[in-house]
Amino acid sequence: MSTILFNEIVFGPIHSRRLGVSLGINLLPTNGKRCSFDCIYCECGYNKDFKTNTPLPSRTAVKEALEKKLIELKEKRITPDVITFAGNGEPTIHPHFTEIIDDTITLRNEFFPNAKISVLSNAAHIGKRKIVDALLKVDNNILKLDAGKLETIQLMDRPLPKDYTVEKQIELLKQFNGKFILQTIFLRGTHDGKAIDNSTEEEVSAWLEAVREIQPKEVMLYSIDRETPEKQLEKVSIEELQKIGKRVQELGIKVNIAG
Repeated sequence: MSTILFNEIVFGPIHSRRLGVSLGINLLPTNGKRCSFDCIYCECGYNKDFKTNTPLPSRTAVKEALEKKLIELKEKRITPDVITFAGNGEPTIHPHFTEIIDDTITLRNEFFPNAKISVLSNAAHIGKRKIVDALLKVDNNILKLDAGKLETIQLMDRPLPKDYTVEKQIELLKQFNGKFILQTIFLRGTHDGKAIDNSTEEEVSAWLEAVREIQPKEVMLYSIDRETPEKQLEKVSIEELQKIGKRVQELGIKVNIAG
């Protein structure tokens, strides 16, 4: 199985199809995966295959690694468009996530004040006020909702929190008052003998109703781009994403489609 694990705290910059020239920050172990979802499409693979006892990097280690990289980029005259929290799992599970966000804002302001700060999150931990407050400080807090039906999310994302429901997530996402980007992947295929397709009319309608209720400032649509741990998955075409995107625009919400 070909997977992508980030073996550094700070990696890149890489060219992100959604964010531009992106400098990545990995708050998870550099030799394994730690996540509160276990998505069948995750480029980092399944949680069970990459268990590790390596501790999470300290706040100090993250700050030092980021400062070193920003100095290096400055010397090379490379300007990042964005500093992105991504990596080997869910960044908001780091116990010092909020403080690390503050450190990152300070360093960004010092070295590249025009760079945006983005967080890619599965939104499983936005029931914690300090996580919400930290996400509201960054330029792009990009939060996931892959379907409007719980059974589909359980098949695709396999959330570990037992109390995860679509209704609960909608209410938690509404607390941002639109100050976030909703991210959704569309795909089809099978997993454990069960058919999955969140691009059907029934699925899209349920998801659109959730989007209408949540009212994010933007919706980011994409499909599979890299190898996935579940091999029986297919990419949804750009034309299909555009049709879904048009329906989002009819709700008065900006759309960003990654081809």
